[in-house]
Amino acid sequence: MDVLVTGGSGFVGANLVRALLADGHRVRVLVRETSSLGALAGCPVEIAVGDILDRDSLRRALIGCRLVFHAAADYRLWVPDPAALYRANIDGTRHVLEACAEAGVDRVVYTSTVGTLGIPEGAPGSETTPVSLRDMVGHYKRSKFLAERVAQDYAARGLPVVIVNPSNPIGPWDVKPTPTGQMIVDFLLGRMVGTLDTGLNLIDVADVARGHILAAQKGLVGERYVLGCQNYSLAEIFEMLARITGLPAPRHRVPYRLVWLVALGMEGLARVTRRPPRVPLTGVRMARKRMYFTAEKAVRELGLPQSPVERAAREAVEWFVTHGYAPAPSPGKRSNPRP
Repeated sequence: MDVLVTGGSGFVGANLVRALLADGHRVRVLVRETSSLGALAGCPVEIAVGDILDRDSLRRALIGCRLVFHAAADYRLWVPDPAALYRANIDGTRHVLEACAEAGVDRVVYTSTVGTLGIPEGAPGSETTPVSLRDMVGHYKRSKFLAERVAQDYAARGLPVVIVNPSNPIGPWDVKPTPTGQMIVDFLLGRMVGTLDTGLNLIDVADVARGHILAAQKGLVGERYVLGCQNYSLAEIFEMLARITGLPAPRHRVPYRLVWLVALGMEGLARVTRRPPRVPLTGVRMARKRMYFTAEKAVRELGLPQSPVERAAREAVEWFVTHGYAPAPSPGKRSNPRP
């Protein structure tokens, strides 16, 4: 093996594994014993069973690997015990980077998120937008912000770490699915009854995977690179999905306060049932700002591809339908929402 990928059974990780295999790399994937490997179906990889919180399994997984992609993370906007997010995202990152330093690897690419970046008023955020821990909404963002600081610290101490900050990828193999993928599924199921005044940056997940590889090849140690493409309002995203599927886009603007109250009630119920709320309060709080970003630096310095987002959205719709997440859309009418 010459490449180790942590988090290879996840959405970004599985697409990264496929890109690495297509480039001719021999890939080892570190997964927990309980991990589902559905996203890696058909991939000729070596599976290393272990955990990023287990130093011994990390050392074994790194044997023979010169290039490491640390894409593993706990990506949940609601958890019964927030400490689990901090253990996985901060302690796990520290363990991975310490093991890489001991093994003397040639390059590490750490997968962060645009959620750790600042969002200025009236302009897209970038790698240099001022930001602090106080600006982080929710435990997921806070844990990733602090984990990114761990990566920067290791880079300052001489470990060849490059940081990438993906925005919101869409495309195939979103098995879980991610919050953005769930939004597409909910649209297909007729669950999206209105829009909020917010927005996101979307990118083809294949371009995110390629951006990781380009960061390994061309990225400067200790630098951050936004892996994003196009900014859309939520209404524009629904209009795009309507063009793709023939289903009607929701036309009603829902007041932010109403959504906030609904999410607050769902979170209260979640604390009792210990089951994630359909609308996490953290996600609603994030939506107070349009989460727009620019990938100009990654395009200029890495050559990050900017594939058409609508094509990626079409591929995501087709993948979700093919794999049974939603029925094939019937143009002109909504699907019956599942209970």
